[in-house]
Amino acid sequence: MRRIGVFGGAFDPPHVAHVALVKAALAELQLDELRVVPTGEAWHKTRTLSPAPHRLAMAQLAFAELPHVVVDPREIQRVGPSYTVDTLREFKALWPTAEFFLILGEDQAQALPSWHDWQEILQLAIICVAARACSTGARAKFDLETTHKSRFRRLLMPALNVSATDIRARFAAHLSVADMVFEPVARYIAHHHLYQTA
Repeated sequence: MRRIGVFGGAFDPPHVAHVALVKAALAELQLDELRVVPTGEAWHKTRTLSPAPHRLAMAQLAFAELPHVVVDPREIQRVGPSYTVDTLREFKALWPTAEFFLILGEDQAQALPSWHDWQEILQLAIICVAARACSTGARAKFDLETTHKSRFRRLLMPALNVSATDIRARFAAHLSVADMVFEPVARYIAHHHLYQTA
């Protein structure tokens, strides 16, 4: 049975913590393939995302060196809001016998009951929660994780304090992002003048 990871996100921009998480997921879950899926029209985001072609191009640059990783453009090509359940349904139709692992951050996993057709998401994929390694030990499990134990896994994440919000602010202020994004991504952002305030 093929084991396929699915990691969605805005990737605005993709950064070193995203890549670290993908590497951890590949190793820990023993995946045959991992699909990185930049979101198209993000129904849950309050801010406007950078244009989809830029986010797709940056994701391709960020994950280019990783074997078994495919940057998948399907949500960007889809018309209307991006729903994870639609992407998982498409993958299931393509690979009916595969086992799917949906990789989420802890905050996303806790918000799962607000997602479109979330019960079906639980049937289609094992939810792998990227829990940041912290000195206080394991965080308390949330309700959904307790009631649907067999559908959740904890994925130990390297403790990297990097956020896309911070990176965008640093670009706008012309500050260094050397340790936060990979060089090809930083070059792309500079070349296309992304995250510059008007």
